[in-house]
Amino acid sequence: MTQKTLPFSKAEIEKIIAQYPTPFHIYDEKGIRENVRTFIKAFSWAPGFKEYFAVKATPNPHILAILKEEGCGTDCSSLPELLLSEKAGILGEEIMFTSNETPAAEYIKAKKLGAIINLDDITHIPFLEKHAGIPEIISFRYNPGPLRKGNLIIGDPVESKYGLTRPQMFEALKQMKEKGVKRFGIHSFVISNELNSESYVETARMLFQLAIDFKKELGIKLEFVNFSGGIGIPYRPDQTAVDLTALGQKIKAEYKAMIIPNGLDPLKIFAECGRMITGPYGYLVTTAIHRKDIYKQYIGLDASMANLMRPALYGAYHHITVMGKEQAPCDHSYDVVGSLCENNDKFAINRELPKIDTGDILVIHDAGAHGHAMGFNYNGKLRSAELLLKEDKTVKLIRRAETIDDYFATLV
Repeated sequence: MTQKTLPFSKAEIEKIIAQYPTPFHIYDEKGIRENVRTFIKAFSWAPGFKEYFAVKATPNPHILAILKEEGCGTDCSSLPELLLSEKAGILGEEIMFTSNETPAAEYIKAKKLGAIINLDDITHIPFLEKHAGIPEIISFRYNPGPLRKGNLIIGDPVESKYGLTRPQMFEALKQMKEKGVKRFGIHSFVISNELNSESYVETARMLFQLAIDFKKELGIKLEFVNFSGGIGIPYRPDQTAVDLTALGQKIKAEYKAMIIPNGLDPLKIFAECGRMITGPYGYLVTTAIHRKDIYKQYIGLDASMANLMRPALYGAYHHITVMGKEQAPCDHSYDVVGSLCENNDKFAINRELPKIDTGDILVIHDAGAHGHAMGFNYNGKLRSAELLLKEDKTVKLIRRAETIDDYFATLV
């Protein structure tokens, strides 16, 4: 079970709203820092452990700067994400650049920054060599195909567009060795938002075995293995968060059983978690502006799926708190909806909640990753502000809300 709590009271959020009108996203700095410290500590046994925060989850340089202070690098997949890292002072091998179908300009920038480039296909070798040149260190993303099962979000690895097959991995490393590369790493991304920690352990075991096989068959000793992300968060109150300390110890046991006896120690371990780092510590704050009673009861908000599209995209659950009514009985069934001209613009369907009146403040939980980042302008909706609730309880504007002028700025 997970208790859904908030880092602010009704009085505190009303004071914030008086300065920054709803809707907006707000992030809890204290929660983010404490969480990432727990994660890093869980892998403190691992040689050169590094968390490369997945920028796509929360692409804001203020968040990246906080994580940099905690020892994190960044996982980037586009030119703007590389630039965000650069603006946050994250450079060189503190950046892991993993993309797919990548334009030449992005490889050029990644190499210029000194990022670790993680190639997604064997045909990207000549493409990279032609446009940016062969770097000092290289990594390849592995797709295990029928050897592994994905989960609901990622699906069957056989159907995934990501990564190289096992035979291609061997050929790719062989080609790069012949081109003079001496530093190698491997990566794999087969799960997303997974609460079963054994899936992450299975990824570790899979990559450890590949490392053993590369040494035996190619004479290549890997510098690192990158487990990518995929550790989930308990969106529902009846779910339980992954025990990060226990997970670290399980992977340590696999390392001792597989890596050390095969002469591969020290082997660096990298991770690229995004959702798990910031997700539970971000909130979409919105106001109920309409109530509609037809065949069902609807509560209309000033936010829409343009602010948080996960429920519409995945049918995802996000917990909702009605501020000031936390102890009231949940004796009303509502569809909680936005104003888009799309019938899937719903934050909750048949959700049991306290009686909601217009003007009530609703807080949608676990919106700190893949929330604001997935915003869009359909129906002319303007993307909302992002706020940072600092450890001393002061609030900092870290992204202003879009304006009408912003919306028209790119039109000719």
